[in-house]
Amino acid sequence: MSETDVKRATSGSTKYGAGAERRKHLSPEDKIKAVMKEFEQGTLHSGDGKLVTDRKQAAAIAYSEAGQSKNTESVNKYL
Repeated sequence: MSETDVKRATSGSTKYGAGAERRKHLSPEDKIKAVMKEFEQGTLHSGDGKLVTDRKQAAAIAYSEAGQSKNTESVNKYL
């Protein structure tokens, strides 16, 4: 995957749940980049629909969506 795939996955509608659907096709590393970018843009929602305001919660969502553990070295460089 490339940077354009990450941009495509994070652009568009900010409605609840739109980002998670677009990130399904990304690799684990790109999912983490996309989730953190969405958090920085202020459009990342948690499972209950509330906006995520804590970076640690955003990281937890990123790890969960990527299917990775927090201790995975290849993933930590994106946070």
